[in-house]
Amino acid sequence: MSLRPFRTESFTFGTTLAGWFGGALPTADANPLSRVRAARNAERKGATMMRTYSGVIAVGFFGIAMFGATAAEAPRAVEGVPNMATNGGDGEGMLAQAGLLEPGRPQGDTAEASVPVGTPTVTAKPTGLCGANQVEVEGDYCPWLDQKCLRWLDPDLKLRCAEFAPESKCQSKTIHKHFCIDTYEFPNKLGEKPKVLGTWYEARDACKAEGKRLCRDSEWTLACEGQERLPYPYGYARNAEACNIDKPHPAVDEAALGNPHTRQAEADRLWQGVPSGSMESCVSPYGVHDMTGNVDEWVINESGKPYQSGSKGGYWGPVRTRCRPMTVAHYENFSFYQLGFRCCSDVAADVKGEVKHPLKVASIPSTKAI
Repeated sequence: MSLRPFRTESFTFGTTLAGWFGGALPTADANPLSRVRAARNAERKGATMMRTYSGVIAVGFFGIAMFGATAAEAPRAVEGVPNMATNGGDGEGMLAQAGLLEPGRPQGDTAEASVPVGTPTVTAKPTGLCGANQVEVEGDYCPWLDQKCLRWLDPDLKLRCAEFAPESKCQSKTIHKHFCIDTYEFPNKLGEKPKVLGTWYEARDACKAEGKRLCRDSEWTLACEGQERLPYPYGYARNAEACNIDKPHPAVDEAALGNPHTRQAEADRLWQGVPSGSMESCVSPYGVHDMTGNVDEWVINESGKPYQSGSKGGYWGPVRTRCRPMTVAHYENFSFYQLGFRCCSDVAADVKGEVKHPLKVASIPSTKAI
């Protein structure tokens, strides 16, 4: 049986429910492909249980981080996690906001290209406080955001929203953020192919080698949605022509992808990404390119649960590809053909001239990709 790529962005709430109510979650030392199969099975069980428990859970859920919430902050939706939490007008939206996941899930067949509702104004700040090919981001992040989906491309699954209501309501106290983020996916160069097939550790070390770090999940979300808190970096309506999303995907040859000698060739066969910056409309309000679609991006999962690793943005396939969701099912040594990253850094100084101190990420020994 072949793997369906979009599933790598949909291990979230269903997987979590399966773990809580009898589903076995993959272990950290398991083979990546085995983890994918196990997570898919767990998610199916979770989806069934969700219909039974959603009424109870929606009210009593604790602040989560499967889609981008930290233990110290109110729950927020997570990116790259395709399942029950969709921040969209129903009980599921409350769950996603509650912190464990993000709004929306991946999957479905063909996607519609909708005309964005209200194109955001790009507010990039070339102040000189960030490095080359970086954007300075300063704004207020909302940990618990209410977004209502008006129309789903897949009504039964509710993974891909065609259009959101033209407003996003913050349900919690905001947190001020000020940081620098790479304009493009690593290697952060206009016109180059984003790097994939690396583990979270390798991504972390690549950023460190450049004097940067991986982005925190809340930073990534703010840079994507802007101060208007848009569901998509370009507006409220999903648009398959703005960003590299909703492409049908070929079957994955699991044996070839799991073999170190044939892995790169199989990844090349599956590749449907585009050079960084080539889709001119795929730009966030802050001026950051390709944040949704193209390739998934490793981030620091601020909740630390179940791992330090998370991924956001989705990839070129028919998945959620929104600003809020976060996939948290992949442990730090996981790698895949559509999983890349970009780097962030602290601003050299704030407007008052006070020196900023770099974020210290937990020092865990680097490990080679599996």
